[in-house]
Order: sequence, then structure tokens, then C-alpha cells
Amino acid sequence: MFSDTIETIPPSVKHSTTIVFFHGLGESGKMWTSTLAKLRKPHTKIVCPSADKISMTMYKGFATKSWFDMTALKEMGENESSFLQAVDLVHVLLDKELSSSCISSKKVLIGGFSQGGALAVYAALTYHKPLAGILMLSSWIPLHIKFPNAATNNTDIPILQCHGTNDSVLDFQYGRRTSEVMKSFVTKHEFIIYQGLNHCTNKEELEDIKTFINKVLP
Repeated sequence: MFSDTIETIPPSVKHSTTIVFFHGLGESGKMWTSTLAKLRKPHTKIVCPSADKISMTMYKGFATKSWFDMTALKEMGENESSFLQAVDLVHVLLDKELSSSCISSKKVLIGGFSQGGALAVYAALTYHKPLAGILMLSSWIPLHIKFPNAATNNTDIPILQCHGTNDSVLDFQYGRRTSEVMKSFVTKHEFIIYQGLNHCTNKEELEDIKTFINKVLP
């Protein structure tokens, strides 16, 4: 599920904060490093892991870069066993990153796009240390029927969820439903809707992401 490839961009001044970001289905970490580099401040390190190619049930066994197996790209489309294995690996990655950098976990923002966002939010809400914030782009809350009981930590940190109304890959309804579920048990959740936006980002969304990053990683 996790390849050995981790794209990183070091800070240009003394390291004090970190963004760990997970790409979407079929993408790679490299696809997001340059985008995030334009949104961060000089003290922030960027960490973008890449997923291995795995056989996907939703593609009738065809292999693609994916964090976990799915029957469909939507809520409750996750293979629970495969998904929870991926969550465990995220926790290991966070532990290693914190150990090697010696910065506080409260200075780490975790996020992702689409499938990567689903992985990030679940991993954050079940991680044993407090984080700075959660960023979900065109995504959903996985295994949502397990919440709020599954959330063992980080329910009181800032969470930004972004979704376009014209998303042709992950229907906007899943984003709206995720927002409703999240607001039932977290305290600092913001859901921003982008009219006409497909399964991608635009200038307006990137500006909102930048504002969020600067707020949670000052």
C-alpha cells in the first residue's frame, strides 16, 4: 500500500512545522509537492508519500496506485481490512516523522485529496498524538458508521473540507453528507463549497487552503 517513495521539500529556514499530504487514486506524491510548496511558509516541511500499485476490486483487479482497496470510489466503498492496514501505516509514518524531526505533533498538518483525504482524516482522528489540523479536498469520511465512537483523538482541531459541486468522480452529495457527519462530533469543522468545480482544485480553493495552512501552522 505504501511505496518507498516519499517526496519531500525541506524548509528554507529553521524547520518548525510539517505538512503530510496523501495523493488521490492513481496519482503520486510528486504531483502535490510543487502545489503545496507554493502555499506553505518557509519554515514548513512538505512530506508527500506515494502509494504502491495494488489490485483494485472496483477496477476488476486492475492495478493502480492506491492507498487501499475499494469496491467503488464513494463512502462505504472501502475494503475495511485494507483500509485499516493503511491507517496503521500512516500512524507509523507520523511517528517516524516526529521522531526524526523532533518537532511537536501539534505542528503537523495532515491532509489529502480524494482517497488520500479519506485516509488522512481517519488516521488523524485515530492517532494517539494531537495534530495541528486536517485538510480534506474532494473527499469523504471513510467507514462513517463507526463515528463518533471511532474518533479517539483530534476532534477539537481545525478541519477544512473542500468540495466542488460538479465533482464527476466523487459526487458532491458524499462531501455534503461527510460534512454533516463531521459536524456531529468535531468542534472546528469548516466546509467550503465551490460552485461548478469538478474533481480538482482551482485558484479560489488554493487560496482558501493557503489561508488555512497559515492559520494552523503559524
